[in-house]
Formats: sequence, structure tokens, C-alpha cells
Amino acid sequence: MSHDITTVIDGLSFSECPRWHEDRLWFSDFYTSEVSSVLADGSDRRLEATVPNQPSGLGWLPDGRLLVVSMRDQKILRREHDGALLLHADLSQHARGHLNDMTVDAQGRGYVGCFGFDLMGGEPSAAAPLLRVDPDGSVTEVATDLWFPNGIVITPSGTLLVNETFGNRVTGFDVAPDGALENRRVWAELGPLPTEREFEKVLPQVVVAADGSCLDAGGGLWVADATGGRLLRLVDGAIDTEIETGTPVYACALGGPDGTTLFACAAPDFFEHARRDVREASIIALTVDVPAA
Repeated sequence: MSHDITTVIDGLSFSECPRWHEDRLWFSDFYTSEVSSVLADGSDRRLEATVPNQPSGLGWLPDGRLLVVSMRDQKILRREHDGALLLHADLSQHARGHLNDMTVDAQGRGYVGCFGFDLMGGEPSAAAPLLRVDPDGSVTEVATDLWFPNGIVITPSGTLLVNETFGNRVTGFDVAPDGALENRRVWAELGPLPTEREFEKVLPQVVVAADGSCLDAGGGLWVADATGGRLLRLVDGAIDTEIETGTPVYACALGGPDGTTLFACAAPDFFEHARRDVREASIIALTVDVPAA
């Protein structure tokens, strides 16, 4: 396995939510309000959408239309085939704090997390719900008491895994045919549940800040450790591989021509006041053995 790390694209504000889709790497850049896509080597950059209230999670409906999380106003936007960006769902009656990452299943249902508290405003940490947005835009709370629900994936066997960034764990659910989540369990316990709530006291208790994630074809879950500067491959809930990146990383995606390029979103830190007005973030890449699921 090669762990030589290259820079795919730099000069970003804070990149997040990378996705490999239609032979291109798609990503959100928080403070430029842009969703972009590039080829695997970072060339041929295209502006795919402009989201003034901060884009985050990305996904696609079965007919190919793009869904984008609009974080600050707690909405999901939908890009039509003609490029028009329309309201898909309003989650403001259900979400607490900014909306966060999202995955969209084969039926077009989006599963969306939220912060649970005002992270950048310095509020104490609080548990948050996981929300489901159906194709008609209706919103249902499908799980509660998650500690910063972040990266979300659905395995081929129908298990939804959600990272709890400030909970030191990955939580699993079975996805029922109607989209409900059942059989909640801790899929990976990465450390004790933090007991502090003041944010500056929570961080020292976070062993693995599981942020964004992606699945590989061997049943592995790659996780970006937002405070540990590493990419972790989890198998059956345990750490199988650890790669030090030399920089904080916040999300990851497998892609490239053969599915073995692991892309990761990197930045010096995640604080809005430090990232908004500078362009120090990047997307890096390395090669792994097991391709994307």
C-alpha cells in the first residue's frame, strides 16, 4: 500500500463532503459558497452550484439531480437538470444548529445530521437528531441523542453508519424498507463518551473525532479523524489501518479511475474565524489497496 500523499487542489477556504460521481471528484467549499467538481488530478474545475448559506453534504436523486445541504438556513437545495437551484426541503423545524453532512440512498431519501448546538458561537455541546428527507421534501426525525452526527454511509447490506464526532463512536442502524432506522447499536467504540459539555473541555476527551467517511469494497469504513491528523480504516468496528496525514483532515472519499484513490479534505483547523478569509485548505490524495464499495 502506497501512502505517498499528493495535493489534488489547494487554495480552498474549507473543503468538505467529497464525493466521487460520474468520474469526477465533487466537494463543497464552505466559505466561498461553492460546490465544485474536478477530475482525479484536480484539473478541469467546474462550478456546479453556488449556495450562499454555506454548502455541505452532497448526494444525488435516482434521476441524477443534485441535492446540497445549505447549512446556515437549514435547508436542502435541489439542482434541476437545467441548472436551476430550488428548495427541496426545509429542516428548520427539526434541526438544531447548522445542518451537516448527508447521504442519499437509492430511493432518493436523504439522511442528514446537524450540529446540535452553536459550535462556532461557543455554546456547550448538546445531542442532536438525525433527520430523513423523503423525495417529496417531507422531513422525519429518525434518531435522537447523537453527539454531532457527521459522516453518514449506507452499506450494501442496508446498515446506516453515522459518525458521532464528539461521541468517540460510530453508531449503526438497520434501514427499514420505509426508511425508518431500527436496531440502534454502537458499531465502533473509539473511546469513552465525553462527560464534559463546555467545548474547550470536550476536545481533550475526544480520542477519535470521526468526521467524514466512505466505504470500501472490503467492508472497511475509512474515517477522517478531525483532531488526530489521520485517516483510519475501521473493519468490524475496530481500527485496521492508520495513516498519518501530517495535517488535520475532515472528510474522505474513494474514487479515481480504479477506485483506489483516497481523497481527503485538509485544513489547518476547523474554526470559522480562522478559515473564512484565507485560502489555506486543500484536498489531498493517496493510494490504497481496496477500492471503493
